[in-house]
Amino acid sequence: MFLKAGALSLALLLASRLLGLLRESAQAAAFGTSGLGDVAVLMLTLPDWLTSVLASGALAYVLLPHWAGQKPDQQAQTQRRVANWLLGLGASTGLLLYFFQAPVIHLLASGLPPRLLPQAAQGLAWSAAAVPTALLAALWATRLQHERDFTGLYAANLVVNCTLIGALYFVAKNVLPISAIGLLGGSLWLAMGLRLLWLRSRLRAYHIKDETPIGEIAVPLPRVPLWLWAALSAGFPLALPFVARSFASGEGEGALATFNYAWKLVELPLVLAIQLVATLAFPAITRAMAAQSGADKAAQVLPHEAIRAVRSAFLLAWTLACAATAALQLGAPAIATLLFGWGRMPSEGLAKVAAWGAIGAWGLLPQALIAVALTVLASQGRMRSVVAAYGVALVALLVLGAWSTGDGAWLMVGLDAVLIFVALVVLLDLRQPDRRASQNLALLPWQAMLAPTVVLLILALPAQAGWIAFLEPKSLSSLALCALAAISVVATSYLTSAELRTALRR
Repeated sequence: MFLKAGALSLALLLASRLLGLLRESAQAAAFGTSGLGDVAVLMLTLPDWLTSVLASGALAYVLLPHWAGQKPDQQAQTQRRVANWLLGLGASTGLLLYFFQAPVIHLLASGLPPRLLPQAAQGLAWSAAAVPTALLAALWATRLQHERDFTGLYAANLVVNCTLIGALYFVAKNVLPISAIGLLGGSLWLAMGLRLLWLRSRLRAYHIKDETPIGEIAVPLPRVPLWLWAALSAGFPLALPFVARSFASGEGEGALATFNYAWKLVELPLVLAIQLVATLAFPAITRAMAAQSGADKAAQVLPHEAIRAVRSAFLLAWTLACAATAALQLGAPAIATLLFGWGRMPSEGLAKVAAWGAIGAWGLLPQALIAVALTVLASQGRMRSVVAAYGVALVALLVLGAWSTGDGAWLMVGLDAVLIFVALVVLLDLRQPDRRASQNLALLPWQAMLAPTVVLLILALPAQAGWIAFLEPKSLSSLALCALAAISVVATSYLTSAELRTALRR
């Protein structure tokens, strides 16, 4: 039963991610890398991005352990009170977006020409209206996560993506781009409402009446500092690409959409492979740590079984990151053409998407290390150094963005650089204070990680130096070259590392 439920949840998660990618493809077909494409990207992504930064991660970090120690009626009271706070936060944020439209547009999409500012204001108004519903949906999704209703949790995103894909397809086929923002704004609000209805229907099975009289507070909420640290640790990683995208918009009309699609080339393997490895490794790490003695916990020493799980996760995540990076170095134009080369997407815009995506692909390597390291630090409650590292990275990116004058390629380089900095900080923080004979294993399997790294460099560097002629992006042979590059990296790692073969058999 558990295997079936897990497989269904994983299938829904993958379907949600792939539908999200299909939504981006439909968006590219409808608007290309035009100024209206910038407006559409900003309007459709802003509510969920604000929700993720302000609440989604914090809700999971704070409420899941809080609910674990409460009775059902106490959980209902907590949920009601948090919902009231979130609706107030959403309404306040929405009003700020609405009344300060001009500075917000200038800050987030400075490259828009004056003729498109009315459409941008209209899109921002729709985004502002959707923020409260997005925040409430995040709370209800967290409750489903607590109840382990992963089917209801992941299917909620399918509702949003299917609604928006239908609207974008209709726009691409039947509506002039200049008239599309109002239709898409209404579709966005409809999608958010349908997601709430879906989540509400799933929550009815777990509804416990809150018997607390009005005005009486029986159960206190978690303290504000806990919410703050949780919001910062979840929000900073999401802020980095968003800030880089906002600065890239200063390059001119269509630059925001171009950066958005380029980052999607990086985000797809990051979410579907690398972060999934870290997620699957987390239970093994926490089980091993739960069995260790109190003295080892106080000394922050990882037990032998946890070290083995961490090493396997590092090796697999690094191998997949090298494979994805190799594929993008050799075939970013082909992959970009497959995903976004439809409808109104111009060839010059597509070429820039591929070029920026190939630069951003190198950031997959530090992100593979960060994803696994964070699972260890989170299990030990050691997140302050991570928050500090991301804070420094954000400041550095802000400085670079102000200096770059909107050059998307340099912003991708800067994004890679700050991610390398964060990876170094978290790896230094992972160092074990005590190494006993039974724990004489390094957390990072350096020797095993060397093989996929060498293959990546052999494939990627000659291609970047121009020693390898690229095939026609629209040809199947070009996509086959990408697949062959990725398979070569994975196969080499598998054949040269007994540790990886053992980890995959578990």
